[in-house]
Amino acid sequence: MESLERAAALIAGAERLVVFTGAGMSAESGVPTFRDALTGLWARYDAQALATPEAFAADPALVWGWYEWRRELARRVRPNAGHEAIARLEHATVITQNVDDLHEQAGSKNVVHLHGSLFAPRCSACAAPAEQGAQGDPPACESCGNPVRPGVVWFGEALPVDALEKAVEAAANADVLITVGTSGVVYPAAEIPQVTARMGGTVIQVDPEPTPLDPICTVTLRGTAAGVLPQIIR
Repeated sequence: MESLERAAALIAGAERLVVFTGAGMSAESGVPTFRDALTGLWARYDAQALATPEAFAADPALVWGWYEWRRELARRVRPNAGHEAIARLEHATVITQNVDDLHEQAGSKNVVHLHGSLFAPRCSACAAPAEQGAQGDPPACESCGNPVRPGVVWFGEALPVDALEKAVEAAANADVLITVGTSGVVYPAAEIPQVTARMGGTVIQVDPEPTPLDPICTVTLRGTAAGVLPQIIR
């Protein structure tokens, strides 16, 4: 109870607040994690076969189909109590590794997507924004005619420069950063909470299990996003 009260006080007193979220944030909404989505018809594939530029070049329809299937799964779920609690922090910057847009659905306005979004397809050549498609071959870009690709970051690709710069700047200036449901092992995203700690900010962690971020956290709360966040965001 003391840790919950301390976390709540730190959050309430923060002038520059950042929330950093990973797959555990969306798990309670029923969003399958990246590898959990390799089930059913997709069980015979591995992530490297579906989530690289080389895979898309070799079989655009296969890769596009998997991401359309994932997008349909994401459409069926709703934000959980954790998303809704974060949305109440109107002045906070939300940095997420998730691609499901549940933060926006809950009402968060200032969201930085480090790994892109299932709902923002773009041209594979000129990067022009594109319409969402359907199963089958990816649509052609209206600007240049090349295939439209999922708007996510694949293995072997750098994070979007603009998003990464915004995230690092927000983390460096944060009084308090809340890290929620992230393993702390996927780099460079895992560096974000460490930036706050190095710059003298306070890091609060919400996660059911120990993570590599434990040593840098001022407060660690063992529990899920939906269970803990409504108790410390008031």
